[in-house]
Amino acid sequence: MTDSTLPLGKKSGYPHQYAPALLFAIARDDSRKAFGAGAMPFHGTDIWNAWELTWLGPGDRPVAATAEIRISAATPNLIESKSLKLYLNSFAMSRYDTPAAVADTMTTDLSASVKGSVEIRVTQVTNADSATVSRLPGLCLDNLAVSCSAWEVDASLLRADPDTKIEEELHTHLLRSLCPVTAQPDIGSFAIHYHGPRIDHASLLQYVVSFREHSDFHEACIERMFVDVLSRCNPEKLSIYARYQRRGGIDINPFRSNFEDPPGNLRLWRQ
Repeated sequence: MTDSTLPLGKKSGYPHQYAPALLFAIARDDSRKAFGAGAMPFHGTDIWNAWELTWLGPGDRPVAATAEIRISAATPNLIESKSLKLYLNSFAMSRYDTPAAVADTMTTDLSASVKGSVEIRVTQVTNADSATVSRLPGLCLDNLAVSCSAWEVDASLLRADPDTKIEEELHTHLLRSLCPVTAQPDIGSFAIHYHGPRIDHASLLQYVVSFREHSDFHEACIERMFVDVLSRCNPEKLSIYARYQRRGGIDINPFRSNFEDPPGNLRLWRQ
């Protein structure tokens, strides 16, 4: 990714007044062409959590809040993360009477950028439910005794037994990829739920680890994983979900599936 217009990788000012022009959209097809997704073999949602939202409420008293943003994978565009951070920061010295007014403004702006519907929930910190730490479902692969040597994506690592059909949920916290603009590491957790030929656990862990030096956006990494697992392991039903650690006060959590709805917005201990 070398687009010189991207906010990432550049020194930026931090406007404190509402500035929707800061939002920068990126076409999803730019990344999808690299792994040949073509007509998407999945549906899905990108769940973004913004933890540092603030604005001026009645009496110009600051309000502290969080925002949950859900963007459909069917939208033509995604939002570049630094531009979203700058956009959210621009609310800091702007005046809104209610969280609903902030949510409505954000919904209008982000929907225009991604060219599709966006769901946003803004919650004042004083009204938030007690946040609990969750665990990913299924078996954790992290203690498997495997050797890893592939540091760039290698789908040939994936193996499955066509004679053994099962339903299974697995996860690992060893996901790491690189930002395609700044080369900074993106650290996260990976989960899979499938029905079909039993996937070899060691090969799946090696495959996830092979993203360690791979440069791409969060959403594109998960879509590539979906396409690779689908083509190499032939599951009848497949869901892949990642929970990335936050950067700049925002965490990004892409979900892709060919059979089930997006999960609840669980929060892992590293988030």
